[in-house]
Amino acid sequence: MTETTTEPGGTAAQPEQSEKEASVQTPETPDKADIAVTGLATMGRNLARNLARNGHTVAVHNRTRKRTDSLIAEYSGEGNFIACESLADVVRSLKRPRKVIVMVQAGAGTDEVIDQLAELLEPGDILVDGGNAHFIDTRRRESALRERGLHFVGTGISGGEEGALNGPSIMPGGTAEAYKTLGPILESISAQVDGTPCCTHVGADGAGHFVKMVHNGIEYADMQLIGESYDLLRTVLGKTPDELAEIFRTWNTGDLESFLIEITAEVLAAKDPRGGEGAFVDKVLDQTEQKGTGRWTVQIALDLGTPVSGIAEAVFARSVSGHAEQRDAARGVLEGPSEPSEKVAVDNADQFVEDVRRALYASKVVAYAQGFDMIRAGAEAYDWNIDLGAMATIWRGGCIIRARFLDRIREAYEKTPDLPSLLVDPYFARTVNEGQEAWRRVVATAAAAGVPVPGFGAALSYFDALRRDRLPAALLQGLRDLFGAHTYRRTDAEGSFHLEWSGDRSEREA
Repeated sequence: MTETTTEPGGTAAQPEQSEKEASVQTPETPDKADIAVTGLATMGRNLARNLARNGHTVAVHNRTRKRTDSLIAEYSGEGNFIACESLADVVRSLKRPRKVIVMVQAGAGTDEVIDQLAELLEPGDILVDGGNAHFIDTRRRESALRERGLHFVGTGISGGEEGALNGPSIMPGGTAEAYKTLGPILESISAQVDGTPCCTHVGADGAGHFVKMVHNGIEYADMQLIGESYDLLRTVLGKTPDELAEIFRTWNTGDLESFLIEITAEVLAAKDPRGGEGAFVDKVLDQTEQKGTGRWTVQIALDLGTPVSGIAEAVFARSVSGHAEQRDAARGVLEGPSEPSEKVAVDNADQFVEDVRRALYASKVVAYAQGFDMIRAGAEAYDWNIDLGAMATIWRGGCIIRARFLDRIREAYEKTPDLPSLLVDPYFARTVNEGQEAWRRVVATAAAAGVPVPGFGAALSYFDALRRDRLPAALLQGLRDLFGAHTYRRTDAEGSFHLEWSGDRSEREA
C-alpha cells in the first residue's frame, strides 16, 4: 500500500516509492547517509556541499525536486549525496541515530517541516534547525520534541552563503548528549582558526539561536559605525569613494582588521556595474532593509534590562533611512548648520582621519561589550552555562563579525570569566581611555557639520555613563516618587522610602 505525504507548503507529494526507486545515489555512495539536509536554497545547498566535501555522505531533499536534481547534476563530483524524494525517504536513508538539518525559512514553514519529521523520527534521533529562528521558538520546539525522545538542536550559522560552503561559524544549542554525536560533524565543516574549529556547544535548548541573534545585533552596530565613518570622511573632508576605499584598506592592516572593514573597501572601490560614470555606492538607494534579528536583539535586551544602545541606534538608523516620505517632507523644511559641512573647521585632514579611526575602534569595543553583556544576562535568565570566551573564539573565523580583536576578547574572558564589563579589562579600558579625546572631537565635529552619528554618540554616552560618579537617575527617583509614590532609595540608609509630597514632606519607610 502506498503512502502519501504532504510536503512543506501544503503540496501533496507523489505516492511513496520503494527506497531503491525513490533515492538516487551518486557513484560509489554508501547505502546510508551520515546526515541529511532538507531545504536546498542557497544556504542549505552550500551547507550540503560543505558536508560532502568533508567526507560525509549527505542525504539531500527539497520540497520541489528540481533543486535536488540540480544539486546532484552540478556537484556530485564533490562528494557522496543521496537524493531523496520525500521526508520519509530522507529518514530511511540515514544511519542511526538519524541527524537531519532543516534549512527552510524561519516561521510557520519551519514548524511544518519539524512536525512532519517528528512523526517519522525515533527516540534518540537529532533534528537540527539551521535557520535564523527566534530563540523563543527554539525553546518551545526543543521542549515539545524532548517529550517525544527527540533531540532538537537550534543552531546559529553565520557567514552567509560563502561561509556555508567554505566554513561558517556554528553555534549549536540543544543537549550536551546531542552535541557528542553531532558536534564532530559540525566542527569538521566549520571555519578553522589556528587549528581550532569555530564551533562549540553553546548551551541548552535555545542558547545557540540566542547567541546567533546577539551576534547579528552586534553586526548591525558594527555596520552602522562603519557607515558613519564613511559619511563623516566623505561629508567633512570631501573624500571620494576611491580615496575612502584606500583609507579602509589601510585600517584593515591594524587593530580594525576585520571582514566588514575589508569588504567596505571593496564596496567603495566598486564602479557602476552598468558602465556609467561614478562609483557603485553613489548609484545605490540610501534605504537599508533588515530581516529582524537586530530588532529581536533590542526587544529581548529590553526584557532583560540590558542596555544595548549601540545595537538599538543601528536598528533605528535603518528604520529612519527607510522612511522616505518623512525624509522627503523634511528636506527644505528642517534647517541644518549655518555653515556648510565642508566648511567645518578641520585644521588637519590626516588627523581627522585618524580621529575617526580611533572613534570607530572605541565605539566597536562598546558595541561588542554590550553584546557580551547581553549574552551573560540571557544565560542567567534562561539557565544557560555559556562560556563568553568560547563565543569570542568561534567568532574569529567564518562569521560576518570576525575580527582581529576577538582574540583580545577571548583572552579577557579566559583571564577573568566573571568580568563585569569588557570595558574594564585592562586592554580595552586602555583602548577607550586613549581614544576618548579623538572620539569626542569626532562627535563634536559631526554635530557641527550636521552629520548624524547615532552609533558614535550612543557609544560615547554609554562610556561616559559607566565612568561617572553620579547620574541623573537620582532626580528621576525623586520625580517617580512625587507623581506616583514609586519610592526611592538613599545613599546613607538601607531600604526604600517615600516622601509625603502633598503633606508635611516627612519621610517614611516604604
